[in-house]
Amino acid sequence: MDHGMITTSFQLDGYKITQNLGIVRGITVRSRSLLGNIAGGIQSLFGGQLSIYVELCETTREEAFQLMVQHAEQRGANAVINMRYDANEVLNGVTEVLAYGTAVVAEKI
Repeated sequence: MDHGMITTSFQLDGYKITQNLGIVRGITVRSRSLLGNIAGGIQSLFGGQLSIYVELCETTREEAFQLMVQHAEQRGANAVINMRYDANEVLNGVTEVLAYGTAVVAEKI
């Protein structure tokens, strides 16, 4: 699926939605390793951006996003509208990230 066909909007400019295939999602659960937590703790002592955790968050969101795309493709979609992320802490230091949206078939106008 072309990532340009995934939007947080309810429509795709220049396209007509011809079929709604329902909600699709990708979910992943991640934690940082003990060494990663130690490195993050050391970084936090100096302030500023915590690159260890930024990398973890980026990787986790990308994984959830790709799983959502796969789910949409399995349903026969060529686009996802109203795409969102949600995150919850499952346990201390263990985070669930969910990417979800509405799978649709869209045709160029």
